[in-house]
Amino acid sequence: MITRIAPLARTAPLPRTAPLARTAQRQLNLATHHQLTQAGIPAATISDRSRRGGPWQRLLPRVYLLQTGPPDGRQRALSAVLYAAHPSADPLSGTTAALTGGAALALLGIRDAPPEPLDVLVRSPRTVTPAGRVRTATTARWPATIHVSGVPSSRPVRAAADFAARADDPDLVRSVLANVVQGGWCHPHDLHAELRAGRIANRPAARAAAAELVAGVRSIAEGRARDTLSATDLPAPLWNARLYGPDGAFLASPDAYWPEEGVALEIDSAEYHYTRDSWQATLRRRLRLESRGVLVASTTPGILRDGPADVIAALRALLAVGAARPAPPDVTARGHAQLELPLSVPVPSPVPLSVPVPSLVPLSVLPPAPPPPGPPPAPLPAAYAPKARDTV
Repeated sequence: MITRIAPLARTAPLPRTAPLARTAQRQLNLATHHQLTQAGIPAATISDRSRRGGPWQRLLPRVYLLQTGPPDGRQRALSAVLYAAHPSADPLSGTTAALTGGAALALLGIRDAPPEPLDVLVRSPRTVTPAGRVRTATTARWPATIHVSGVPSSRPVRAAADFAARADDPDLVRSVLANVVQGGWCHPHDLHAELRAGRIANRPAARAAAAELVAGVRSIAEGRARDTLSATDLPAPLWNARLYGPDGAFLASPDAYWPEEGVALEIDSAEYHYTRDSWQATLRRRLRLESRGVLVASTTPGILRDGPADVIAALRALLAVGAARPAPPDVTARGHAQLELPLSVPVPSPVPLSVPVPSLVPLSVLPPAPPPPGPPPAPLPAAYAPKARDTV
């Protein structure tokens, strides 16, 4: 006897209603359970279509991806915001939930920023339970938000501070914060003020990174150099000062510079010397310095890490030669001032911005700090001009 088995019933294609189509278009093909029911789709149909092998996928509780393919990074980030946002609010408004931390920085393309976990700020007094890769944090200090690739996010300065608040690796904190400032996404003063406002500046890793940035350090390699030099009896250099010749022509911006002795330290990463043009640009910069009498010591992040004694010995010898000269080189150092922590200048919150990648967020410039006793320091530039080569 042959028993016939009836074929499994297939779910009929669901017509795209106008509200659902608009929601999917605005939200990177994502929708919440509340939005789907508001569009007239029954709960049973939502459950049926999001089963394994169905045309939809449930990424998080009450958050659905309206496609069969895997989600990309932007969709994962937005799904975290949709999960944490208040059901009755527009999740794209950034008024009840916003991406922050490393995930927000990674969307901006900031180096070393980890795209996960997905840290999301939730506006007080609501609390949202963490789920999957989503970590939520309720805050009464709600930031101005921006849109990055369609995802409501906190501004880079707040995202960096929130990252420093939760990251455990000191070197990673130092690297990410340096890359945020290096990329021009915020001013070191703004970052330190944000760390203080969030009561994060007392964390050792965050405080050390902020101190380096305010002092002028712009990369993790420079941070290691600063640690190495501070453990010696060598005089403190200026970090990332812009050097000009007597005719006002820009010469270079070495990683460290000793103006009294006319000695510069250059930390050259192999990443920016893969091509002949980049290597020749480095040599031209060095020739400009040497043509003005500046003594240049060159190293790499690896040598600085594995053989710091060799770097210190070379610097000590050059500083002795420079100090023995009748006069330092006719070079003017600008764009740097030695500042002490903690800074007490309050930072006003900028208006909300919409930032298309890779455009930069305009910098918020603080008024100058009160000058220390003695000769006035060189004035700070209106905005920090980063050096792309200062990386590990």
